[in-house]
Amino acid sequence: MDTIDGTDSMTIGEAAERSGNAASALRYYEQQGLIHASRSSGGQRRFERDVLRRLAFIGAAQRVGLELGEIRAALEQLPDSRTPTRRDWAKLSTAWRPRLDEEIAYLTRLRNQLTECIGCGCLSLKTCALYNPDDEAAERGEGPRFLLDDRSKRAN
Repeated sequence: MDTIDGTDSMTIGEAAERSGNAASALRYYEQQGLIHASRSSGGQRRFERDVLRRLAFIGAAQRVGLELGEIRAALEQLPDSRTPTRRDWAKLSTAWRPRLDEEIAYLTRLRNQLTECIGCGCLSLKTCALYNPDDEAAERGEGPRFLLDDRSKRAN
């Protein structure tokens, strides 16, 4: 890593390799305001080492299922757009617990029903005598209703 203005910095290639992200992803994250790069006298992007922690934060938040807009909003809660600390991570990730709980419940239902059915609309069939007589699931909205909702209307 070179030194720019007396500080260690990384090229986009170095930051991409070190973080496990594609260089195109780093450019996109910068464009979206999630990370910041300075420019060398030749216009080359230079990232400070603390961008690695910010990229790890972004990656973890994406694995939780957050969209980039939600991640940006979380990062904007930090003073002076600084890199998240352990305390920041604890505070922000606690707010994500309900979302994680919902996702875990959904995946559990999916796993438990995977061999039975996909959760209706019966893979495009109008009715299923076993789980969805008279296409009752259609009244509850689109998508896999038995996976998304409770099973109160489902025949046992």
